[in-house]
Amino acid sequence: MKYFLYCMFASVALFVYLPAICQVTNTKVAKRNAVKLFDGKTFTGWDGDIGNTWHIEDGAIAGGSLEVPVAHNFFLTTTKPYSNFILKLQFKLVCKEGFMNAGVQFRSTKMNDPSYEMVGYQADLGPGYWASLYDESRRNKTLASTDSLLIAKLLKPDEWNDYEVRAVDNHIEILLNGVQTVDYTEADNTIPQQGLIGLQIHGGGKTKVWYKNIFITEMR
Repeated sequence: MKYFLYCMFASVALFVYLPAICQVTNTKVAKRNAVKLFDGKTFTGWDGDIGNTWHIEDGAIAGGSLEVPVAHNFFLTTTKPYSNFILKLQFKLVCKEGFMNAGVQFRSTKMNDPSYEMVGYQADLGPGYWASLYDESRRNKTLASTDSLLIAKLLKPDEWNDYEVRAVDNHIEILLNGVQTVDYTEADNTIPQQGLIGLQIHGGGKTKVWYKNIFITEMR
């Protein structure tokens, strides 16, 4: 009887413990698969107006200016395209005057005219757009807006914030400081689901943005 009870107890314990084992294993796999897109020292793997608009400051990518208005939109893009992925980074956005906006492009392409623009999805940043999904230079509209009351609770103004974009097939999620703000399913099958990732500083203001700790996990 004791042996039977022991075996039954052991089986139950293993059943309860297995999910925890699997969870830890999955977490470790995700970490192993995550690739650092920015090494904190160089612009290796990136393309843009480097040295003028984009600089490296204290291990972060910095774009824009707090002294003079940013002339127009600028994008620092990856040289490699991505399709299905989880992208994690940190951002800080500060504005002294004028329009305050930036964002993270994904599944995007560079335009020819004007050459400084991009076309594609954007995880938007800025008043009225925080952590929303915008369609840059294509449908030119917000595809999924956010709850302003939720944003007011989550956002750390002028400080570092965690940002995450999950794009798998036609499903897109955006998370701000660990909380989901966008859950969007693309209904238009003609919209490309692969492209470059781009860091934006928007034109029209004395605005500066910083991005750091940029990691991507490709989903297969």
